[in-house]
Amino acid sequence: MGLCKCPKRKVTNLFCFEHKINVCEHCLVAYHSNCIVRSYLQWLQDSDYSPLCTLCHKSLAELEHGDCVRLSCYDVFHWTCLDQFARQHPAQTAPAGYTCPLCSTCIFPQANLASPVADALRALLVQVNWARAGLGLPLIEETSSQSSNSQTTSTSTTSGLTGHLRSDASLGYVPGLGASPAALGSTLSTSSGNIGIVGSRPSAQVAPYLTSSTGDVVTQSVISVDEGTGARLQQDRRSEERR
Repeated sequence: MGLCKCPKRKVTNLFCFEHKINVCEHCLVAYHSNCIVRSYLQWLQDSDYSPLCTLCHKSLAELEHGDCVRLSCYDVFHWTCLDQFARQHPAQTAPAGYTCPLCSTCIFPQANLASPVADALRALLVQVNWARAGLGLPLIEETSSQSSNSQTTSTSTTSGLTGHLRSDASLGYVPGLGASPAALGSTLSTSSGNIGIVGSRPSAQVAPYLTSSTGDVVTQSVISVDEGTGARLQQDRRSEERR
């Protein structure tokens, strides 16, 4: 037993292994949140300690690894590490199944336990659903993560669709509109330059509308002339010129 050096001067059996002083629970939460704290008797038996998080083996004192959480057994871990450790348990795990990775004490503090360490622990546990279920609290909706995932999915889908439309447009095809005019023009020019290709037939286009001497509009039909008919017309014209 010893006295804490804070103004409250409370009697305590807790001892900070790093600073080698007696600390009360109020000072433990306020000034020694990352320290290894045990009973003074344990310090006398073995003063060796590790300043690393047991779950990730990284320093507890470095802020870049996130905040720390101290359980009611006084073991301390990175909060993110403990959260990931607990999320690995099945969803139907009973509250007693969530235990400390070091001493197997239940992570959840007892309902009748009132102390600064227990209050600080509850303040962190109520932020996650697995702990709220163990504390008997209603679950919270994780809308932020779900909305970010849906936005990421919709963005990837839109970008993929845009790339697909661009590739089709470069080939002269737009879904719902068929071939583009440029592609049709190139197809027609190719077929007219290669008459011998199977399925290509040249056509003679006649204006669909003519004006008669009386001013009436006469509708004309479009005539398609195949290769043999065109050749016969040319022979007839040559014979008439010779006559």
